[in-house]
Formats: sequence, C-alpha cells, structure tokens
Amino acid sequence: MSQATTQARATAHGPTPGQLGSNEQIHQYLTFVLSGEVFAIGILAIKEIIEYAHLTAVPMTPPYVRGVINLRGSVVPVLDLSVRFGKDASPVTKRTCIVIIEIHHGGGERHDVGVVVDTVNAVLDIPVGDIEPPPSFGARIRTDYLQGMAKVNGRFVILLDVNQVLAAEELLALAEAGEPDVAGASS
Repeated sequence: MSQATTQARATAHGPTPGQLGSNEQIHQYLTFVLSGEVFAIGILAIKEIIEYAHLTAVPMTPPYVRGVINLRGSVVPVLDLSVRFGKDASPVTKRTCIVIIEIHHGGGERHDVGVVVDTVNAVLDIPVGDIEPPPSFGARIRTDYLQGMAKVNGRFVILLDVNQVLAAEELLALAEAGEPDVAGASS
C-alpha cells in the first residue's frame, strides 16, 4: 500500500491515539461518576480497577478514609472521594468499584491508594488543547485538587490531580497504622 493511501485512510478514520493533527497531543483519562458528576484521572496513574469488597476499618482516621485492603500482600488505604470533596459518603451499589491509583511522594517514592467511585465510565482521549485551567471560583472542590476542566460531548469533565487529592504523606501514615490489623485480611 502506498504512503498516500495509508495517509488518506488515517485521515478518513481520524487521528491515531496520542496524536491529533500534526502538533497537538492527546492524553488518555479514565472517567468515572461520583455523586452524579463526571471526573477523570490520567490513565498513567491508574494501576487497576477492582470490585468493591470488604474493607478493614482503621480507628481514628479521617472520615474520608473508608479503610484499608490487602492487595496481594500490600496494605492499600481506600478513600471515599465524595467525602474528601465535602459531600455525603457514596452508597455502595453493584456498580461501585475501587480504582487503585499510584501516587508519587516527594523523593521519588510511589504508593498505591484506592478510591471508591460510583461507576467507571470509559477511557477518553482528550486533546491537550481542549483542557482548560481550573476555574478560580465556583468549583465545588478545592482548585488545588484540579488539573483542569475538559469539555467532552457537551459536558465538563473535572480532571483531578491525584498527587494533590490523595496527599501522600497522610496516606502513608494511614497504611503504616493499618498494617498489623490487615495482615490476614483478603481483598
């Protein structure tokens, strides 16, 4: 097949993932619903999505910490983002799941954190040019939690900055506090 034919087919079918036009980059985001709003996290931070299962409560933790799970021998704190954002706790339904996210701690350390979401939607390709900076007012959550806002299919999607939302130092302390209690727990 000639280069012109290949290029014509690519043009007819749209841009390839990671590229739009000749210069604009596309980033992939996992979208999910939380209290009726659509949020997204960069796909590179996502490790896996698991079914909501039994959590081990850790005494004297902030209200947004649902507990910890034993994920293949590692203690992983699980947060309720609805509570973290100042809303009511998310009810657990058959579509509720835990998204395991890898966050980066200053000094290059990495930690896994689970977040409870109402439902996972899809992975979207969002061109960088379609991402607006976080609004300076009017947002229902703290603006330092936001990476930006993207308009997708006529609706805004809130892009979260996981390293801000999930405060690594705080979560590391929670995981260390929970270790003796979950040694025999299963995920």
